[in-house]
Amino acid sequence: MKHAKFIKSAAVMTGGFLIAKAIGAFYRISLTGILGSYGIGLYQMAYPLFLLFLTFSSAGIPSALSRVVSAESARGRETTGHMKTALRLFAFIGLSGALLMCAVAALMSGLQGDQNLTACYLALAPSVFLVALVSVLRGYFQGRNDMIPTAFSTVVEQAVKAGFGFIAARIAGDPVRGAMLALLGVTISELCALVYLLMRYKGERKIKSLRKVNGYSLFGVVLPVMVATAILPLSRTLDSIVIVRLMKGYTDRAVSLYGLYSGGVMSLIDLPATLAGGFVAAAIPLVSSSASRGDIEGTRKNAALALLFTFAFSVPCAVFLFAFASPVVRLLYASLSEADLKTVVALVRLSSVSAVSLAAVNTLSACLTGMGRAKCAARAMLVAVVVKFALQWLLVSNPALSVGGAAIASNACYLVAFFLDSVYTWRVPKSKSLLAGKLKSKEA
Repeated sequence: MKHAKFIKSAAVMTGGFLIAKAIGAFYRISLTGILGSYGIGLYQMAYPLFLLFLTFSSAGIPSALSRVVSAESARGRETTGHMKTALRLFAFIGLSGALLMCAVAALMSGLQGDQNLTACYLALAPSVFLVALVSVLRGYFQGRNDMIPTAFSTVVEQAVKAGFGFIAARIAGDPVRGAMLALLGVTISELCALVYLLMRYKGERKIKSLRKVNGYSLFGVVLPVMVATAILPLSRTLDSIVIVRLMKGYTDRAVSLYGLYSGGVMSLIDLPATLAGGFVAAAIPLVSSSASRGDIEGTRKNAALALLFTFAFSVPCAVFLFAFASPVVRLLYASLSEADLKTVVALVRLSSVSAVSLAAVNTLSACLTGMGRAKCAARAMLVAVVVKFALQWLLVSNPALSVGGAAIASNACYLVAFFLDSVYTWRVPKSKSLLAGKLKSKEA
């Protein structure tokens, strides 16, 4: 029964991700044709700052809140106290991030060399606030092992963004206005997702007993998860600096090679891990419920179950990418030159192992979060990222390896993280509570 519930939860999430990815891929291709190179350039240039603010305002919130809610449910303490505190806390954090993004919009536009980006940033900034609230509500439902609201709201986001963005970009009349309206579609899509989730939450909260929860204690639970979630995307931001600078020492195609690797290759390698996100979301309540009862053996078995299903999904994907790299790459990137196609094919085959290890790292990080050991996941990823940068320095600077050194370094990064996460997951200290850092609360 437990296994069936886990499979059902993972299937619902994976189905939602698949539909959302399909809508997003179609939209991105269509938007490029409508906006042209300049318009889509503005659209893409606005995203890095936006994602940076999202990292600090909402990364890890669904996982952290999922663990809190599932642990409370396992103890028989159904409560809205945590949610009221979380909504207030992250509304403040999200609003602060949105206002800060507005404040630095003109400055960033100047640094990037195009003042037209200011309007794009202002259209996108409210999303920082909205995503923080959406993340809290998703965490609540995931903690109750109800994945439908998260899956459906993800599809709603993509559908609204694509529908509004497609129509607005076509009637905009110029690429600058089109890019701004397309980014405004992101904000509108998050608002629609928030309205849907609030309606679902309003229908359930009446059955809960109200408890007061210390906001600082709640933030202390969420912070390690946010850090663990943020390390990898922040390291990838640094990759764009380190890898390009190292290759510029011996080639004038440094930016192009990095683009082939980060855009062409990693988009394919990340896809299995993204689609395996259903196992990540389902693993937290599964592990947290047994961990909160002090069932160490059950916790280990649940973590092993989540990892087994992750392997069952990601290993065939990795084998497929390795075996059919050439036809897949030539189909998706037909406009590339023959030399670039061969480079991407070689890099996809070299990086295919990461399709498995990255998915496994995400799942084990979720299991550690469910155990209340998110600090261990953050520590493992930090060590792995240090290894990655050390190898980049050694390998990418070698012209014979070039960008292939970056692929090797990433492979090593995920394998190190997987090894450390495995150690932390199965070497649970028997003398301590599995759920460290419990929330301080009192009956109202």
